[in-house]
Amino acid sequence: MKRAVQGLLALVVVVIVATGGFVAATWAPDRNVDELKARWATPPSQFITVNGMQVHFRDEGPREDPLPIVLLHGTSASLHTWDGWTQELAKTRRVIRFDMPGFGLTGPAPDNDYRLEAYVRFVAGVADALGVQEFTLGGNSLGGRIAWGVAVAHPERVKKLVLVDAGGYPVHDNDMPIAFRIAQMPGLNRLMEVTLPRSMVEDSVRDVYGDPAKVTPELVDRYYDLTLRAGNRAALRERFAQQDLVTDYSAEIRTIRQPTLVLWGGRDRLLVPADAGRFGKDIPGSQVVLFETLGHVPHEEDPAATLVPVLQFL
Repeated sequence: MKRAVQGLLALVVVVIVATGGFVAATWAPDRNVDELKARWATPPSQFITVNGMQVHFRDEGPREDPLPIVLLHGTSASLHTWDGWTQELAKTRRVIRFDMPGFGLTGPAPDNDYRLEAYVRFVAGVADALGVQEFTLGGNSLGGRIAWGVAVAHPERVKKLVLVDAGGYPVHDNDMPIAFRIAQMPGLNRLMEVTLPRSMVEDSVRDVYGDPAKVTPELVDRYYDLTLRAGNRAALRERFAQQDLVTDYSAEIRTIRQPTLVLWGGRDRLLVPADAGRFGKDIPGSQVVLFETLGHVPHEEDPAATLVPVLQFL
């Protein structure tokens, strides 16, 4: 009995030492938003107050455009994910993109509400603040789920819809990036608020690319730095606690009547390519384009190729 107790105590000591070593090696406290602005909010970045948040946004292209394009990023991403598309689109179109609550430089929501309904209200609020009444709306992943949610809630405002590997159907999380899994694990997700191995961020970004070799150190820097924005890690934990990944929203999706373009990466391991066909079937008259070699963020992985059908659609 005494030997068993000693063995147990020794195991506890090993666990404590190992945990302490991990925390010491990966210690990464929150970073102040002002510290991050120098690199990630260079011109044409601006900030506007919406729902008590200082929202980081970029508004580019001709202001006389009668139907601006609004682009919504996905989980743990930021407005920068649309850099490639915007560079081309803004030559002839007004393009508006912003960091969603809980992400990027916008940071956490004051009311701690990360339900889809709150995000839908937020998008409408940003459009109101910028004086934009009607627009084409595009979104990737979580941003795609929000985009079609806005189209359903405000059909008079959303004139066209572009869904890029969008959420809306039940998710199987066996291929979820490791950082997302940890954010859902009680205890470990609290530890993630003060630690963040850069290698884990890199692995998560590589997971959502069809060709991981395209992931550059600069790209990892962006995801890593903006994850460390004060409050973002706690917000990610809360968002996963509040989100619904198992409900099938087919009934709502079938009510969408806007002209819709569905883009999907054939190597998406997070939201399966079969969901592209489901969107195509559920939204009358929609167009579906599959990019066989791209992953969950095809617009970021290959902006030039993915933008071709978008320009035709617009």
